Amino acid sequence: QVQLVESGGGLVQPGGSLRLSCAASGRIYKINGMGWYRQAPGKERELVASITSGSTTSYADSVKGRFTISRDNAMNTVYLLMNSLKPEDTAVYYCNAEILTTAWAVGFGYWGQGTQVTVSS
Repeated sequence: QVQLVESGGGLVQPGGSLRLSCAASGRIYKINGMGWYRQAPGKERELVASITSGSTTSYADSVKGRFTISRDNAMNTVYLLMNSLKPEDTAVYYCNAEILTTAWAVGFGYWGQGTQVTVSS
């Protein structure tokens, strides 16, 4: 009933930029926090950046000053602008959102399918 669809991944050279998008659709009453995670081969999934419904943001130390998370509440979309990309940023990036499907529902965490980001020359 709820889907998160990511887009914007791809291959980029070191120092380059990419912008990821994640759009939520379906039965949505309210979206609380939203975030971006990533998982590199052989590593655990880690939180990259998060944003509250009031647009308070938080970042992993490894991306501070390079990545910017934002959201468009009218479009149920969260973005991740990634600048000064490094090879170590290579990973599958997943979006996550806590969504209430009705006014009386408990928020549930939904995941997107993931989008590959590869930073290489």
